[in-house]
Amino acid sequence: MDQHQPDSTYWPSEAVFYSIYPLGMLGAPEANDFASLPVNRLQQIENWIPHIKDLGCNALYLGPVFESDFHGYDTADYLTVDRRLGDNQALTDLSISLHQNGIRLVLDGVFNHVGRNFFAFKDLQVYGENSAYRDWFCGVDFSRQSSYGDDFYYDGWYDAYNLVKLNVKNAEVSNYLLGAVASWMDNFDIDGIRLDVAEIIDKGFLAQLAAFCRARKPNFWLMGEVIKGDYNEWANQDMLDSTTNYEVYKGIYSSHNDHNYFEIAWALDRQYGDDGLYRHLLLYNFVDNHDCTRIASILHQYNHLFPVYALLFTIPGIPSVYYGSEWAISGVKGEREDTALRPAVSFVPDLADCALYSYIRHLIRIRQLSIALRRGSYRQLFVNHEQLVFERRTDDELVIVAINSSEESASVECMTWCNEGTILQDQLDLSYKLVIANGNINITDIPASAARILKQIAD
Repeated sequence: MDQHQPDSTYWPSEAVFYSIYPLGMLGAPEANDFASLPVNRLQQIENWIPHIKDLGCNALYLGPVFESDFHGYDTADYLTVDRRLGDNQALTDLSISLHQNGIRLVLDGVFNHVGRNFFAFKDLQVYGENSAYRDWFCGVDFSRQSSYGDDFYYDGWYDAYNLVKLNVKNAEVSNYLLGAVASWMDNFDIDGIRLDVAEIIDKGFLAQLAAFCRARKPNFWLMGEVIKGDYNEWANQDMLDSTTNYEVYKGIYSSHNDHNYFEIAWALDRQYGDDGLYRHLLLYNFVDNHDCTRIASILHQYNHLFPVYALLFTIPGIPSVYYGSEWAISGVKGEREDTALRPAVSFVPDLADCALYSYIRHLIRIRQLSIALRRGSYRQLFVNHEQLVFERRTDDELVIVAINSSEESASVECMTWCNEGTILQDQLDLSYKLVIANGNINITDIPASAARILKQIAD
C-alpha cells in the first residue's frame, strides 16, 4: 500500500495524538546524576490512560525517555530508559497498557546529536586522536579546543555545544542507531518515531532509516520535526511519512490574534486545495507543543481557544493535543528556557465543568465519526477576516465547516458544489439543519467564537 494514500488500514489517518513530555510532566529531577537507582515515574502515565481515552485520543507521542544528561535531547544511552523515569521494564509495561487500551505509541528519536555523556564521546575525550570513535562526530578538529575546554573542537547543534552532532554518514554510526531502533521495536513494541530536528539530518540516513523500519514493520510511522521549507523534501516515498506542520501552527494562532483568517485560509489552500502541495500527505498538526508557547498564553482572547480547536480537528492532517492544553494550561517560552512549557502535572483535574475540555472532546468524536474529516479533500468556500468556510469531501460523505472568531454570532452565504436539496446537519448542534438551494449555502447564526460542522444527512 502507498503509505501516503490514506485509507482505513493506514492507522495514522485515523489517529488523534496526545503528546506528553515525560521528564517535565512527571516531575523528574532537572539533572541526571547517573548514579541514583531508577524511579518508575513512567508508571504514572498509566493513570492518564482513562483520561486520554475519554478525550478521544488513540495515539501517544511520548517525548524523550532514554538516558540523558538533562532534558532528554542530550542522549547518553539509546538503549536504556532514563533512570529519572524508570527502567526498560517500566517502558515495556507502559507500552503493553497503552496497546491494551487501543493507544499507539510513538517515541522521540534524537539522532542528530547526543549529550556529552554519550559513551563514544567520552571515549573521544579520553583517547583523543586514537579514539575508535573519532569519526562518529562531525567537525572534530584537534588543532583547537571546544568551548568546554576539550582538546578538540566539534560541531554542536547550532551554537549548543552540549549537544554533539553525530556523523550519521558514518556506517558505524548509522548501524548503531538502526540497532537502537530495532531494540525499541522489539522491546517496547513502538508504532513509530518522531524524529527530532529532522530538517538538518542527512537525508541519506533518513532514507536508510525508513527502509529499515518498513522492512521490519510495514505500518511503522516516521514523522520529522521540520520548522520551515518544503515538507515534500522529507515526507515522500523514500523517506518519512509526515512532518510537523509549523506553517499551519503559525497560521492558526496569528489568524486569530490579527483577526485575519486570510492567513490560515491561504496556508490551507496552498497545502490542501485543488493544486495543494501536500494533498497526498497527512501532516502532523498542533496548536502548541513542548517547544512552543502554550496556545492559552499566545492567544490574545481566551474564547478564541474554541475556534482554534475547531480548526485543528476539521482541517486535513493528523491532530494532536499537548498535555494540559485541553484545560488551557498556560506557559510562555523563554529566550533559552522551555521549563514553563513542560510543567509537572501530577494528576488530571476534575474536568466535569471545563467547557474547553468538553468542546475538544466533542470535536474529536465528530472527527472519529466522519470519514470526510479524517481523509477527505479540502476546498475553501468563503473567507473574510473573522469567518472561514470550507468543504471536506469523500465519495461517500460531505462536511462543510464554518468557523467564526468574532465576538458576535455571524451568518455566511456562499456558493457550494453540493446537489440541490442536500440537507446538512450541524454536528455540534443537532437541532440546526439547512438545505442547499440554488447552488448556495446560507449558514446562519454561527455562534460567537465557535463553529458549525455541517454534515450531509439523508432526506
